[in-house]
Amino acid sequence: MRVGVVFPQTEIGSDPISVRDYAQAAESLGYDHLLAYDHVLGANPDSRTDWTGYKHTDLFHEPFILFSYLAGITETIEFVSGIIILPQRQTVLVAKQTAALDVLSGGRLRLGIGIGWNPVEYEALGENFHNRGRRSEEQIDVLRQLWTNELVTYEGRWHKITDAGINPLPAQQPIPIWFGGTSDPVMRRLAKIGDGWFPQRFGPDEVGRQEFEKLRGYIEEAGRDPSDVGIEPRISVSAGNPEDWANEASAWKELGATHISVNTMGAGFASPQEHIDSIETFKQAVASV
Repeated sequence: MRVGVVFPQTEIGSDPISVRDYAQAAESLGYDHLLAYDHVLGANPDSRTDWTGYKHTDLFHEPFILFSYLAGITETIEFVSGIIILPQRQTVLVAKQTAALDVLSGGRLRLGIGIGWNPVEYEALGENFHNRGRRSEEQIDVLRQLWTNELVTYEGRWHKITDAGINPLPAQQPIPIWFGGTSDPVMRRLAKIGDGWFPQRFGPDEVGRQEFEKLRGYIEEAGRDPSDVGIEPRISVSAGNPEDWANEASAWKELGATHISVNTMGAGFASPQEHIDSIETFKQAVASV
């Protein structure tokens, strides 16, 4: 089971040295990957009744720019978007950006995608919030066509490309695409065309076991081998102690998780160094798992 860190987007701050130190510390501690959340805009809660989402005061580094910066100052750690909200972005531009990032990082990109929940971002980015799920499936097809072919001619419901292509193509052919989300349509879409899943709403309990089994059933119905689809849950350091983290990691591994990430946000840390100290403690706790 590969072990990674969740980049503490909302708590790391904007100092590039702190960002560098965190990523290099994660790599030096032996972490396999660094996962970053994606939000383009935060809403002003003062102008919205009962707003519970991210606010304009919440800091978010843009994942592709963040990973590009980190690619030049690290050597081995994989970069994972967890998740890019794909339907609010132009598909061909995402294909170009991810291909360039994959090339410049030496094939270290894993693209986690999802459809999101925030209509504020869709409105501002000029994309349709209401058809985002259906549109995302075609987006994935377009991405893979562009990543693996010099020239593409494509005419779908939402995309048209006439004898054109991106250059350079990515180092990975194609870049792995992982899914976030837990609704039944998402799970069925994942089972058909996804490379992996982030089950962030579930724990390694009976509910989690049932969800894992449901996904495996959908994968088999789609004519695929469940072992070809990775699974990456997250463990929060704010819940429990090192013994609890090790037990939870073991339980996830027993359920069949292929990856796991540690999330240090929400634990009350006041500095980037505290996040670094926490991922060091976590790595020691799960070393034998």
